[in-house]
Amino acid sequence: MAIFLNENSKIIVQGLTGSEGTKHATKMLAAGSNIVGGVNARKAGQTVTIGGQELTVYGTVEEAMKATGADTSVIFVPPKFAKDAVIEAIDAEIGLAVVITEGIPVHDSAYFWAHAVAKGNKTRIIGPNCPGVISPGKSNAGIIPANITGPGHIGLVSKSGTLTYQMMYELRDIGFTTAVGIGGDPVIGTTHIDALQAFEADPDTKVIVMIGEIGGDAEERAADYIKANVTKPVVGYVAGFTAPEGKTMGHAGAIVSGSSGTAQAKKEALEAAGVKVGKTPTETAELARKEILR
Repeated sequence: MAIFLNENSKIIVQGLTGSEGTKHATKMLAAGSNIVGGVNARKAGQTVTIGGQELTVYGTVEEAMKATGADTSVIFVPPKFAKDAVIEAIDAEIGLAVVITEGIPVHDSAYFWAHAVAKGNKTRIIGPNCPGVISPGKSNAGIIPANITGPGHIGLVSKSGTLTYQMMYELRDIGFTTAVGIGGDPVIGTTHIDALQAFEADPDTKVIVMIGEIGGDAEERAADYIKANVTKPVVGYVAGFTAPEGKTMGHAGAIVSGSSGTAQAKKEALEAAGVKVGKTPTETAELARKEILR
């Protein structure tokens, strides 16, 4: 099995005709994703050929869903238009909206997150500023390279796109049910806890790998959740042990103030919940390998 995304997922791409949308839709199709159309109000009714497949461009998400039965949207829309694009997906009640766009203002992300809640959480948001979600051998919604690993029994949830790819490569001999890149912005849709809950319920996921980073308290809250609700082995890694205090490191949410949000504090919280935490990504992968082979 897989979480959030499987071989039956029907994907539309908001921003399909832009350079990023076209490039990554081509890769998603090559990975076996079932892309059924695109959305661009200015090019509604046109068709484009991507990866040898002819795709219709619709004016709205709602139109695309009615015409194709789409249940997933991947959003490659520039930051200043992203809020409206996500709200459009939420209003159409699409099941999954994967927001790849980087640089969306935090107040815009907070607005569309609150809008999703007000609409009854009918749309799961992944991101923004994330690599997306991949269920190897089934489907790929986003920018995660599909050729670095295959299907297996590890579930991965990560704030960092680059570390997502590294962990998948390190554990390519075992493979993954699903890898979810949740993004590192201060306001995101799907959290570590959401993914942990889904992996716990997925019978094919035997070990969960969780990658966090400095800033905020998401990892500490995840540790509390693991302690109370997760029975499967969880292996963790926290990026940012050498980050200087008060400096934003890469992600907008990766900023430490005083002792709050430090890698050490997160590591200690996770270990107190029974999570084995690696000092490096490679060590973390080895810990996961030992758990899966146990």
